[in-house]
Order: sequence, then structure tokens, then C-alpha cells
Amino acid sequence: QVQLVESGGGLVQPGGSLRLSCGASGSIFMIGSMGWYRQALGKQREFVATVNLGGTTDYADSVKGRFTISRDNAKKTVYLQMNSLKPEDTAVYYCNANIQQFLGSTTANYWGQGTQVTVSS
Repeated sequence: QVQLVESGGGLVQPGGSLRLSCGASGSIFMIGSMGWYRQALGKQREFVATVNLGGTTDYADSVKGRFTISRDNAKKTVYLQMNSLKPEDTAVYYCNANIQQFLGSTTANYWGQGTQVTVSS
């Protein structure tokens, strides 16, 4: 069984920073791309950022220049450093990863349970 567990959410003032972490555990042979999505109240889940196994990153236009995604392959963990936070960044942030559990098995997509980020004064 594979699990993704996020941490690091909370309440922060506009202009502040937070760092989210997401660790993968369970039977894992290889982790491909890892990423972050978010869902604000009453809205659809949207893409935030992704990083592939080689370290190539991609960002939503709304967070470019403010958020940085990174990963530690040895720790099976992906991070999201969020700076210059705005009230419109308020959402539940979800970790996502493509994981191959065993050599020769197919790759499956997994989601974490989400962590709340609230940006408010």
C-alpha cells in the first residue's frame, strides 16, 4: 500500500511564507513525477507545480516567481516553498505522485489527503 502524507499547512498573513512537505511511504520501486494541486472552496482542483524524476519543473502562471517545487529522491519527499503568499492562494493543497510499486509493474497515480493553507490578515 502506498501513502502520500502532506504537512506544513497553516494560517499565514499576506506576504508571508510556508513550506509544504509530502512524503511517500509503502512498497515503492520508483517515483516518477511529483506535484502539487490545490482546491479553493467552491472551485475545481487546479494544477500548481510539478517536478519530474530528472528535476525539471513546471508551474502554474499564478504562482511563477513565488513558489518553488523541489524533491528529495532519497527521502521520497516533495516540497513546495511558497513565498509572497496572497489571499487567493488560500486552498487545500494536495500532493500527487506517479509511483511504480515493483519492478515491471504499471505506474499508478496517487493523491495525499490534503493540507489547508489559509492566507489572511
